[in-house]
Amino acid sequence: MKKFIYQAFLMALAMMTLVVSCTEDDGMIHTQVTPVQALYSPDNNAFFNLGAQSSVAFEWQAALAADNGVVLYEVVFDLEDGDFSEPVYVMPADGRGLQRRLSLPFAELNSIAQLAGIGPEERGRLKWTVRSSKGINVQPSEVSRVIEVLRPAGFPAPDELYLTGTATEAGDSVDEAILMKRIGTNSFEVFTRLNSGTYQFIDRKSENAFSFYVEGDRLRSEGITEFQGEEGIYRIRLNFSGGTVQMHTIEKMELWFAPDGVFLFELPYDQAGVWLEENRTIAFKQESWGRDERYKFRLSVRDSNGQPQEEWFGSSNADNQRPTADTNASYWYMLPTSDDRWNHSFKFQTEVDNSPVDIRVIFNAEVSNYTHQITIR
Repeated sequence: MKKFIYQAFLMALAMMTLVVSCTEDDGMIHTQVTPVQALYSPDNNAFFNLGAQSSVAFEWQAALAADNGVVLYEVVFDLEDGDFSEPVYVMPADGRGLQRRLSLPFAELNSIAQLAGIGPEERGRLKWTVRSSKGINVQPSEVSRVIEVLRPAGFPAPDELYLTGTATEAGDSVDEAILMKRIGTNSFEVFTRLNSGTYQFIDRKSENAFSFYVEGDRLRSEGITEFQGEEGIYRIRLNFSGGTVQMHTIEKMELWFAPDGVFLFELPYDQAGVWLEENRTIAFKQESWGRDERYKFRLSVRDSNGQPQEEWFGSSNADNQRPTADTNASYWYMLPTSDDRWNHSFKFQTEVDNSPVDIRVIFNAEVSNYTHQITIR
């Protein structure tokens, strides 16, 4: 009897093992897909000028799944002589990998070309293919195509940009690098003092940061700039889309007092994109209707050719009320305006009249908008 029970137990155990084995085999079958057999577009050796505002569509034949379910796709990019074992870039297809298509803006393809070592204003070739899977058991296609691209002069803009080097206020310590202000999707600027030495731009505070340098009025990658100008205050603007550089010499920042139609004084440059005039007494002008207190600022600059220019900064409002302690910080934001004597002027708060004050103008990345502060002593 015991022998019969033992034999029955062994038979049941064997059946359970068989069921589990079959279930596991069926599960693995459900993850099987075929490789993509054909690529549809773009044509082999297609050429793209990445400086245009456009995109390219990568399309391919559907792979087959053993369970007739969905298939995931990813497009793989490599050097022309690569074998995709260490690809330059991998990107899921549209629809989070579910579609047989990848719509790639030229800006993103430009970034991939950069990773492949193709320089700005250079032509280069990239090879691409498609991998299919269920998330596991990835199947590389045996077919591939090549595209040729011409990169624009610019670079993909980094998330952040810093200025560093012996020619800068902060010196060549990466930890002290000066954060530049983003003034557009692909543009940065900084106001700073430059003297003899070298400088460069880096995308992060790291010894392994990607760097940029200036060559004439062009932005180049991976290098250092030797500062050739006179010591002074400069505004440096970088446009990554076009790979261009603008450098303006800052001659002076002045306070314009509208009631008298004169500049009351020049604000000395302090440091880190800040101009500071301390302990100045401001007296409003007496008019028949009251005391007038309107003011704004003028920045005098010279372009790279030495031509003088004036830039006026004032309020976003054509007319203002006197601010108080409760006035929103946006009141003091300094926006480009005209040289109109009255319009878009700020007004001092009442307590400033006949009082000594400190006036600070802040043009750096530490503030959300360029602004100024009036502090009563």
